[in-house]
Amino acid sequence: MITHKIAVIAGDGIGPEVIDEGIKVLEEVSRIDGAFKFEFTKYPWGCEYYKQTGKMMPENGIDILKNYDAIFLGAVGAPGVPDHISLWDLLLIIRKSFDQYVNLRPVKLLKGAPCPLKDANPENIDMIFVRENSEGEYAGSGSWLFKNKPNEVVIQDGVFSRKGCERIIRYAFELAKEKNKTLTSISKGNALNYSMVFWDQIFKEVSKDYPEVKTYSYLVDAASMFMVKDPKRFEIVVTSNLFGDILTDLGAAIAGGMGLAAGANLNPERTYPSMFEPIHGSAPDIAGKFISNPLATVWSASQMLDFFGHEEWSKKLLNIIEEMLVEKKVLTPDLGGNAKTYEVGNEVIRKLNA
Repeated sequence: MITHKIAVIAGDGIGPEVIDEGIKVLEEVSRIDGAFKFEFTKYPWGCEYYKQTGKMMPENGIDILKNYDAIFLGAVGAPGVPDHISLWDLLLIIRKSFDQYVNLRPVKLLKGAPCPLKDANPENIDMIFVRENSEGEYAGSGSWLFKNKPNEVVIQDGVFSRKGCERIIRYAFELAKEKNKTLTSISKGNALNYSMVFWDQIFKEVSKDYPEVKTYSYLVDAASMFMVKDPKRFEIVVTSNLFGDILTDLGAAIAGGMGLAAGANLNPERTYPSMFEPIHGSAPDIAGKFISNPLATVWSASQMLDFFGHEEWSKKLLNIIEEMLVEKKVLTPDLGGNAKTYEVGNEVIRKLNA
């Protein structure tokens, strides 16, 4: 029997509530299948840990995590802890240390999911964002000069390497080729005359190796407009760290809300563990009420199953989520229902056994 060793960082706010349901679902999938199992180890890292120790995770945290096959992350962030601390001292350290350079986020309108767009058709909102996840605008490079003086200056650098740009763009081309989809590059070369011109140049270079893939290129402002006005233009999308972060939140808004937003941080070579997470945040205002939506976590679990080669179970979970959205019987308040978080998880398990 195959054993998948998973490190669990439930995090803050609603993180523990939703991650428990994801674990419950994955354990049930493995029980039914019988050919593999999950071994979960929980670590109490996050903002509460920071308030007690002054650190988001221990000094040897990365050494601890590197021995796992994957990481299952709930949500990080809490009042009283600056956002840049909670982000840089946990999530971004993990992404960078484990070279999780692919951030894969589906933007897919499932049947039954709410959509703010008029006459929205699920067939027309079905994209996968391939976001560069290791450098770019989140490289952490810059300077803070003459701090607290009248001539104070802040410089924030974007770092774009040939290796970093080429590998993410090539990953996106491979995905588009595999799925027989179009590939759209989103940049801002007219204004960012070094980084984005460089990005556009590499996209054109790599495209020569994939003549069978139909490509498009949009400026990020135009792309954000077309995502709302004409989302069917986009199938596979590749973009930089910052633009991918922003546009996938827009994508979540048009594909049912943050309660249905899943994300994977991948090290495709599998030299290091990859990380799977719902991207809705810790929502401290509703923590402890058990009204948080665990379906984004279940979707993240399906991404994990896909990553481990259990594609049929991955598809099964997505189908179950869609069934529940269409039936509208067991949903949390954000989707118009009155079910508790754990009741939604229980319904997923019931359907797995149906």
